[in-house]
Amino acid sequence: MDKKTSILLVEDDEVDIMNVQRAFKKNSFQNPLYIANNGLEALALLKGNDRPAINPTPKIILLDINMPKMGGIEFLQELRNDPLLRSISVFVLTTSNEDCDKIAAYNLNVAGYILKPVSFENFSQALATLGAYWDLCQR
Repeated sequence: MDKKTSILLVEDDEVDIMNVQRAFKKNSFQNPLYIANNGLEALALLKGNDRPAINPTPKIILLDINMPKMGGIEFLQELRNDPLLRSISVFVLTTSNEDCDKIAAYNLNVAGYILKPVSFENFSQALATLGAYWDLCQR
């Protein structure tokens, strides 16, 4: 994955955040990784509400569905309604295997819906696959 491509992780679970960070290291991803604990924090980071916005704007968002304050689907609705942010590629990374969540996410144009693997090895492999997919899309 192009190391200049910044990534925003929207996740409220500290263990999952650490797993993503560890998987980045294991897969030698050197991309800047920004973290928001819910959809409201993510929008603030993207829009610069009450702080400077992430610059450059991330090209990829890894998004959990079930979060406090503003969940993933609500966040996606806000993101897709913003002309400056709607083109960001979003990959859902969640434990939710509910059909209603999958349908809602795909109706909001997510690039992929990935169930969080239980083991770290599978988690790391899932992110490696995501990196390979992103590389293919960029060429």
